Amino acid sequence: MLEQLLIFTRGGLILWTCKELGNALKGSPIDTLIRSCLLEERSGLASYNYDAPGAAYTLKWTFHNELGLVFVAVYQRILHLLYVDDLLAMMKQSFSEIYDPKRTVYNDFDETFRQIRMEAEARAEELKRSKQVGKPVNNVKKQGGKVQKVGFEGGNKKSENGLANGDGDADHVKGRKLGNGLSNGNHVDTEEFRVAGDVKGKENTSSNIGAFDVSKLQKLKSKGGKKTDTAVVSKGSKPDPKKKITKKNRVWDESPPESKLDFTDPVDGNGNIEVEVADHGESMMDKEEIVSSDSESEEDEEVEKSGDKPDAKKKGWFSSMFQSIAGKANLEKADLEPALKALKDRLMTKNVAEEIAEKLCESVAASLEGKKLASFTRISSTVQAAMEEALVRILTPRRSIDILRDVHAAKEQRKPYVVVFVGVNGVGKSTNLAKVAYWLLQHQVNVMMAACDTFRSGAVEQLRTHARRLQIPIFEKGYEKDPAIVAKEAIQEATRNGSDVVLVDTAGRMQDNEPLMRALSKLINLNSPDLVLFVGEALVGNDAVDQLSKFNQKLADLSTSPNPRLIDGILLTKFDTIDDKVGAALSMVYVSGAPVMFVGCGQSYTDLKKLNVKSIVKTLLK
Repeated sequence: MLEQLLIFTRGGLILWTCKELGNALKGSPIDTLIRSCLLEERSGLASYNYDAPGAAYTLKWTFHNELGLVFVAVYQRILHLLYVDDLLAMMKQSFSEIYDPKRTVYNDFDETFRQIRMEAEARAEELKRSKQVGKPVNNVKKQGGKVQKVGFEGGNKKSENGLANGDGDADHVKGRKLGNGLSNGNHVDTEEFRVAGDVKGKENTSSNIGAFDVSKLQKLKSKGGKKTDTAVVSKGSKPDPKKKITKKNRVWDESPPESKLDFTDPVDGNGNIEVEVADHGESMMDKEEIVSSDSESEEDEEVEKSGDKPDAKKKGWFSSMFQSIAGKANLEKADLEPALKALKDRLMTKNVAEEIAEKLCESVAASLEGKKLASFTRISSTVQAAMEEALVRILTPRRSIDILRDVHAAKEQRKPYVVVFVGVNGVGKSTNLAKVAYWLLQHQVNVMMAACDTFRSGAVEQLRTHARRLQIPIFEKGYEKDPAIVAKEAIQEATRNGSDVVLVDTAGRMQDNEPLMRALSKLINLNSPDLVLFVGEALVGNDAVDQLSKFNQKLADLSTSPNPRLIDGILLTKFDTIDDKVGAALSMVYVSGAPVMFVGCGQSYTDLKKLNVKSIVKTLLK
């Protein structure tokens, strides 16, 4: 039974709700659908599941893009209603005929809805009955009062269909289809199966189906492979094992060799390292990045060439020109597919995960289907503009990411602002923690580091070196300690000495390592940090989806709190090594919904900057 059915505009104005369905929904499934699905370009999904205390709902929806209307149906997930899709389609057609932008009340639609609902339920019931009638009854037939089994019984048993009576009967039955649509197994068409020879006259068993000599096939492959290998070797030159090529140092103008550069810190007589405090310059976080506004005509031409290739028939010159002048009546899915396929391929070449690219294209298709194409506008340009709007909407943070403001708010409450850095192994958590510390120091914020990576050898020493170079305090307890307890003591120490921010370094861990993920969940639950930053490489493609989704899933599953803490923000590292392969930023934001707060783009303390959304979108669509 339906729980709720409503029609509203894209601006959020509710035009009609079903008064017969007066059930009070538990939670807020409609609001969650709008926030988590429609606004985040997941509208291409078939349905959305919403879990509330004491209830589990499934939501389905459809759009009328030309009128800007959304039709939503809510029902209990356990029911599996078959007529909801047909009901929404018929509602869309009927409501669009009476829709007037000036009207806000549609009480006259109640009677129309009753008829539509009865028709949809009758169709679903008829479809259900037809499926039940068409089902075979366990592949059993009655003949002459005896139960006759159709098909095979497995093993080396003969069939009871009379195939054991000799070669003549077997030939008669060979290739004939049985009553339930299954073949008796002796009719084989493919060349691979013919390699085995003729199975005529043998027993009709399932073990004989598709049997062929694999060893012969492997021999043929190995012979072919050997021939090609020898041909390749014979063409190329044989390497001489006696000659060893050694690289010699190049000397310019016979000048004397220069002394090796030594960047290690000098040591005094007592063995202590003398640190020279040097200004590393202004952090890139405080510099505005300027995006050049190049013409987009070349991009449009590329999309037109790659996306508008005709599949079957080429349109004439006059018809295409007339369509561009007059505009197309309504865009259909078939019209959008070539341009969307080109955009999907382009996104994947930019390192966007295939699953994310597919969902984005489905969402863009859902938002454009049924719209009227404007005059002098190509389909490829319309699709690209819609995709650009979708990408900007996804990458733009939906909440404030001003850490300095949050730090000052925590300082007024006389408690330190705690940031926990998490991520997989080797992504640069400690290095980028030091970059964040340097940026905070430039804004006169008292910072303290907490060495909670008590697992990796050298992790404490690495963080100690950064703290010494930046001249900030560090809290450490050595190795093989509980990181949750170390973080708790570090926060207590920061409260005592008046530190404004505590940056907690954690051990790298793979998303499938449950013991380490359990330890991380304990650290977060025990200390309740203000910000949980996921540090990820910009080099990853499809793996970004797996890392972030499993990190969030493990933190939710292993949490003892009813409202578990998940990842709040993302720090992308090694952004200077990827050229135009910026798709990892889109994949991570799309999967987690968390914004990219920092971007690491080099080796020095100043190489930390904000994510420029316009620049990323332009690179993705270039």
